[in-house]
Formats: sequence, C-alpha cells, structure tokens
Amino acid sequence: MPVPEVTVIIAAFDAMPYVTRSVGSVLGQSLGADRIEVIAVDDGSTDGTADELDRLAERAPLMHVIHQPNSGGPAGPRNLGLDRATGRYVFFLDADDHLGSEALERMVAAADENGSDVVLGRIVGEGGRRAPGSMFRRNQPSTDVFASRVYWTLNPMKLFRRELIDRLRLRFDTGLSIGEDQPFVATAYLEAAAISVVADYDCLYWVAREDGNNITAQEHGARMRIGLFRKMTELVAAHTPAGPGRGTLMHRHYAVELRDAVLQLSREPQREVQDKLLYELADLVALHWTEGLAERLPAVVRLRCHLIRHRLLDELLTLVHWELDRGAASYGITTLAATAATGPELQVDGGRAYALYPYFRDSTLNIPDDCYDITAELRARHRVDSADINATGLHLAGHARIHRISTRDVTDVTTELVLRKRGTDTERRLPVHHTPTPGLGADEDGGLYAYEMAGYDVTVDLASLTPGLWDISLAVGAQGIVKEARLGSSRADSVTTATTTLVTDAGTAVALYTTKPYGNLTLDVGETRHRIPPHLRVTGAAWSADAPATLVVKGRCTLASRPGGALTIRAGGPDGAEERTPVEQASSDGAFTVRVPCTTAGERELTLRLAVAGKEWSVPVPPQPSLKPTRWQRLGLPWYAKPLPGRDVLTLRVGRVELLKAVRRRLAKR
Repeated sequence: MPVPEVTVIIAAFDAMPYVTRSVGSVLGQSLGADRIEVIAVDDGSTDGTADELDRLAERAPLMHVIHQPNSGGPAGPRNLGLDRATGRYVFFLDADDHLGSEALERMVAAADENGSDVVLGRIVGEGGRRAPGSMFRRNQPSTDVFASRVYWTLNPMKLFRRELIDRLRLRFDTGLSIGEDQPFVATAYLEAAAISVVADYDCLYWVAREDGNNITAQEHGARMRIGLFRKMTELVAAHTPAGPGRGTLMHRHYAVELRDAVLQLSREPQREVQDKLLYELADLVALHWTEGLAERLPAVVRLRCHLIRHRLLDELLTLVHWELDRGAASYGITTLAATAATGPELQVDGGRAYALYPYFRDSTLNIPDDCYDITAELRARHRVDSADINATGLHLAGHARIHRISTRDVTDVTTELVLRKRGTDTERRLPVHHTPTPGLGADEDGGLYAYEMAGYDVTVDLASLTPGLWDISLAVGAQGIVKEARLGSSRADSVTTATTTLVTDAGTAVALYTTKPYGNLTLDVGETRHRIPPHLRVTGAAWSADAPATLVVKGRCTLASRPGGALTIRAGGPDGAEERTPVEQASSDGAFTVRVPCTTAGERELTLRLAVAGKEWSVPVPPQPSLKPTRWQRLGLPWYAKPLPGRDVLTLRVGRVELLKAVRRRLAKR
C-alpha cells in the first residue's frame, strides 16, 4: 500500500451526533479517500459514538478505530493516534468539528510547494462559536511566529509534517488538563522550517455543541490555569533569546493565559487560597517581565500585571469584577485587550488617551498613568466615499475618525492626506477640508462619542508628484491625538477597485489603483507599473460603404482622461510626411469610430497614436486580411488604394491608375 498523504487523528468522547459529519467530511475530501488514513480513538464513550465509528470504518478501508477506557482528556487519544500514524502529514480533528471538502488538498499543496512543516487552514465558527481570525486575513505561503499572527492560535487543528513530529518526538502533555495542545503546537511552530497559512478557503468548521460540552467551553480551576501559564512562559523563554522576539510570544500568554488564571483565581471561595495563588502568580509575572514586553501589552493587561506584581488582591478582584460587568470574560484570544464591547470611558489629557479603569490616578495607590494609557491602542476608522481622478487632479472624499475620540475640535489642519513615494523618504502632506457627518457612530459605544465633523474632502495636484508609486494615507487628528491609516481598504460600493489610468496635459501618465490584498489606494505616476499602450487598441478597419477612399477604423481607448486632440490615427509615409485624423471618444467604454481619408498618393503606415507635450505612445493598426483593394474616380481618372501584404502594420499604397499599363495587363491575361 502506498504511504497515505495525510493521517487524520480524531479523538472522540460522547460525540454523537457530530462525529458522523466529522468523519464524513474527512472521507469526502477532494484529496481522495484512498490517500487519507483515519485513526479514530474512542475514549470510553457511552452515547453510541463507539458503535458509530465502527459502522463508518466498515466502508472505509483506511479508517482504523481504537477503543480505550476514558482517559479524561484528548491528549492520550491523540498520542495513541500519533503512535500509529503512517501519513506524510498529520491533521488533528475534533469529533464535533468538520472540514471543508477541499481543506486537506489545499493544505497539502501549500506544504509541498513551500516546504512548510505546519499549515494553518482558515477556521470559521459554526453555531455561534468564536473562531480566531487575525492570522487568516491573507494567504501566507511561508512565514513564522514573529512575522505573522499564527502564534495567537495554538489549537492543534492544523496540518503537521510527520517527519517534524517524529524528529522532535512531539507528544501532547497528559499532565495538563487544560491547554495540553499549546506546548505541542508552540514547539512545532518554533522548530518549523516554514509555516503556511491558507486563508482563501474555509478549511475547518468549529462547531458550538448544543449541549455546551465542547472541552474548551468547560471551566478549569485557577491552579490548572496558572500551571498552563507557567508551562508556556517557560517554553517561550527556553526557545527564544531575550529581546523583541521573546516579547512577541510572551504577549499572547500574558494577555490570554494570565487573564484566564486571574479570572479563575477570583472564583476561589477561600481568601487564603486567593492570597497564596496571587503570590505564586506575582513571582511568575515578574520572572519574564521587561519594559519591552510591557510596551507590547494593552493597558488593561499592564494594569492587571501591576496589581499582580504588587500583590494587590482586593484591587485585582475589583478589576476582574469591573471587567466581568462589561462582558470581558467572553472575549476570544484574537482580542488584544480584555475590555468591554463598549470599552471604558476615556479621558484625553495632553494628547494622550487614558481609559478610566478602576483606580485611575488614585492618590493612595499611585498606579502609573502608563497602566491606563490606551493611545497606542486607538485606531482610525475610515471610508472612501469617492475617488475621482482627471487631468487636473485626484479628488478624494469620505469620512475618518479616531474611534472613541470625539471630533468636536477639528479644523482644516487637524487631518492631513499623506502621500509617500514608495522606496524613498519623500512625502507630501495636504490639509483636508472637514465636512459634517451628522449621526456618524451613533450606533456605536452607546452613543458616548460624537463624530459630527469626521468628513474629509481633498484634491491632489498631480503635477506636484514626481514619477513613482505614491501610497495614500490619512493622518486623522482629534483632540491632539493623531492616528494614521492607509486609505482604500474600506470604501463605498461606487468606488471602483479597477485601475483608472489617465494622461495629464503635461504628458504624464497617472494610474489610480488598489493594492492587494487589502485594497489600499496607490497612485502610479509615470508608468512605473501601469503602461499606456494596453489602453490603446484597434479592433478593426474597413472601407466606408458611402464614401470613396475612406477607411473606417474602430478601436477603444480606456484611459479615464486625456487632453483633447491628443489621440489620432496617423498615416505616415517613408519620406516623413504624415496625416493625422483626430479620434473622438464616442462611448462610455472608450469605443471609437474614426473615418480616415486615404487619398494622398504614396505608401502610408497606419497607427493609433497618443501625443501630449512631446511624449508619444502608439499601437499599430493591425493588418486586415479581409480588406481588399478599392478604386474610385477623381476628376474623371481612376485611382486605387490597396493594402500591402507581408507587413506587421496596415500599410496602404494609394495612386492613380495608369491606363496604358492597365490595358497591357488586361491583354496579357487574355
């Protein structure tokens, strides 16, 4: 038997009726059931899961079912599956979740193409279950834990290269009753040659069980949560040197595992137990605490850590209850700060924004303002409502504001449009004109913040920009706080995502386009990437039916704008003489029809030419196989025009018919 591409390991305990769909989603993979090994471990189920697995295995030759007494968690069953896996890759699937039909094929392809040891497929929640999302904003063929957000999802529902697992002798920690998957996944991440992210396909469906018995939904005590926090911070410290990289990974554990440990500590009924756990936590937090780590953490996490490090139990419990009152405990790991959906009230002072968490500027505690400073966490919310470009300039309009900072004091110098020339230090800043936006944000944050003057209106003089790529941002200001955001990712439906190209009166080609993957607006000045000739095209040429010696040329010019009279059909001769016929755009899609007189004796090559301020772009009028010679009378004498064969450009020879030669040719044919 050939080696399977993938071994899918399913640890199942009382998973009816979900396990039927789970296994079925594996056997129905586009990769092919004959290339997938399924190892299902029944962990002492009592609800019919065991019988259902046996039934499914009867029709799947590569499916193996193992029955064992209940082990108390998924770690043991997964390890047993690993011991028997033979596939090149391993994928762990929970018995209540299921796969998209192309998931394994896409993930295996990503691993093979990029030499990846771990592949993350996009996860979507089903039935109300929250799924991580920040790491799935775009495909990432090859990345690592420092250059991406992959470390913020440590569940094992990923594709792992089995050679990596065997080399590292990776197994799930059976000593952890919660988070047993985190050391396994984190170690694989850190030792992987590369990590891939498949973000353009729904690979895994995370299902919220109706009975609420997802293992991740169950509560675990403070001791277990503290144990997980200790385990993961020790692992990170052992695998990464002190510095920014370590801080990047510690951020996740101080923001999530520590938060969960404190939440469970607050539920301990005995005060002396809470005191003991707090002292233990204080030592753990201080062990890896650095100013670099503190700078990465959201303010509420810095405050939490301050209270822990200073062993302020009552104040810590007050903070926990304050957060719980605002729904913080329901936040998933993709949320950087465990704050309420509406957020705390703010105080702006000296160009800094402070969240009014408990004990702000309490003179008896003297907690540093830094534990409340959320200025770095604020984000600009923005939208482009119109983006119109013509020969005179680029006009942008829309609205932008800093979330939770009212716009009551904005002026026409508060917010600026910022254009940066890519690859250089050159930038242009233009003040915008603020416009009213009544009611904007009224349905957010309980209506606490007014954004009545968040509109912007600005025009960019294209002549002020030198050739190159210019990225467009908005520096949004309010109450002394400024936040910058790239424009274009949020835009009205009327704002096209296609490239819009024009030629100015100065002969400069300018294209407005959106970059991938986020759709940000960029100006291409001077054909850095977007050439003019592809916008010029001749689609056909034929003799006029109602006018002798007149060639009807059809084509298309898809430029958004060009100077009047700049586009012509040029008939050029070898002696340098030429005739130009202006082309006028006749339809919204750029299609045109132009009548070109062909009455001047001699040879003429026909081209479609755009000429502005000494610059020229041209495309040939292609030869027309169906175009035959034509004759007409001028002053009683016969004339002819005929296309010359064997040319790459439509070339016409025009002349008077010499009667004597014509008679001789006719006689010769007889």
